[in-house]
Amino acid sequence: MSIVGWIVLGLIAGVIAKSLLGGRAKHGIIVTILIGVAGALLGGWAASKFFNIAATGGFFDLSTWIIAIIGSVVLLLIYHAITSGGLRTTRRRRARR
Repeated sequence: MSIVGWIVLGLIAGVIAKSLLGGRAKHGIIVTILIGVAGALLGGWAASKFFNIAATGGFFDLSTWIIAIIGSVVLLLIYHAITSGGLRTTRRRRARR
């Protein structure tokens, strides 16, 4: 699959990943799409590099979609941890109680 295919797949995977995260994702659709594209590309690269999975099987291949969605979810979780302060914010809130 070409880079354009991964970008289109990332657009859709980002929206699916945001819906899977539910209330955690408090950002807009543009950030979701950009992180989805990056997550799909990162997931495809990681699957082929580290796990020897042929992630470039095709646009309609189920493994390609799963890899793209997992990559998008991971990046959305990282983005959420960075923008919300991560564990430090939670620890400070508990200490104040």
